[in-house]
Amino acid sequence: MKKLILTLFLLHFTIFSMVFAEATNNAYSKVKIKTIALGQGIYMLMGMGGNIGVSVGKDGVFMIDDQFAPLTDKILAAIRELSDGDIRFVINTHVHGDHTGGNENLGKMGLVILARDEVRTRLSETLPDIALPVVTFSDTMTIHMNGEEVYIFKVPPAHTDGDTYIYFKDSDVIHAGDAFRTTSLPYIDRENGGTLKGTIDGLGLLIGASGPNTKIIPGHGEVSTREDVIAFRDMTIEISDRMAEMMERGMSYDQIAEADPSREYNDRYGDPERFLRAVYAELGGEE
Repeated sequence: MKKLILTLFLLHFTIFSMVFAEATNNAYSKVKIKTIALGQGIYMLMGMGGNIGVSVGKDGVFMIDDQFAPLTDKILAAIRELSDGDIRFVINTHVHGDHTGGNENLGKMGLVILARDEVRTRLSETLPDIALPVVTFSDTMTIHMNGEEVYIFKVPPAHTDGDTYIYFKDSDVIHAGDAFRTTSLPYIDRENGGTLKGTIDGLGLLIGASGPNTKIIPGHGEVSTREDVIAFRDMTIEISDRMAEMMERGMSYDQIAEADPSREYNDRYGDPERFLRAVYAELGGEE
C-alpha cells in the first residue's frame, strides 16, 4: 500500500510539473519586448521581469540586467533593432533571477558579466561558472563608452546586499534596479541581505544623485523622476514610523496588519503583506 501511495504521489507530481512547465513556457512565448527611448542612445526594455537598460553607440552595446533565460533571444532581437554593434557586456544590478536569468546564455556568447562582489558570491551558490560575474567591484566603477561617462556605485543593503545604481552622467539617466520600483511597496529581501534602513538610505542616495530632469529606470515599472522617488521614500518612512509606534504600544503583527498602516497606498501598490512583515521583523518583531 505504501508503495502504491508513493507511486501515485510521484505520478501526480510529475503531471503537475509538466503542466506547470508548459504553462510557464506558454507565458514566455507570449512576452513582447517593449523598447522605450530615453535619449542619447539609452533605452529601457520591458518584457517579463526586471527592466533592462541598454546603451548603444559607436563603441558597441552594453546591457543592464537580462530578465529570464527563455527571453534571451527576444531581448537580443530587440537590441538588434537598435544597433548591429557588438554587445560587449552586461551589468547585474542585484542577484534576483528576474534580473540575472539570462546570465548563462550571455556568458556562453562571450559577454563579460559585471556586478558587485556580493552578487557573484550569492549567484555562485546556484549558477554555473559561465553565468557568474567575471568583473566585480566593492564600491564604485566608471565606464567610458559611447560618448558617456557611466558611474556605477553601490547602494546600502536595501532590496538586497548587492544593489547597484548605474548613472549615465551625460544622458542624465539612472538605472536603479529593484532598490526603487513603481509597481509595489519596497521589497526588502532580508534573506539576501536587504534592510529597512538601507532601503530608506538607498532611496535618499538616489534622490541625491538625481536632478530635476533625471530619468530614472526602476527595477519594475515606468520611467520615473526625482519627485517620484522622493514620494516613494517619504511613503516608506511614513508607514514604518506608523508601525514603530504601534509596536511601542505592544501590538502584534496581526494587530498591525488589521490596523492597515499602508491603507492609503494599497490601491496603487497592491497587497502590502510582504513589506509589512519585513518592516515588522526589521523593527524587532518576531516574524
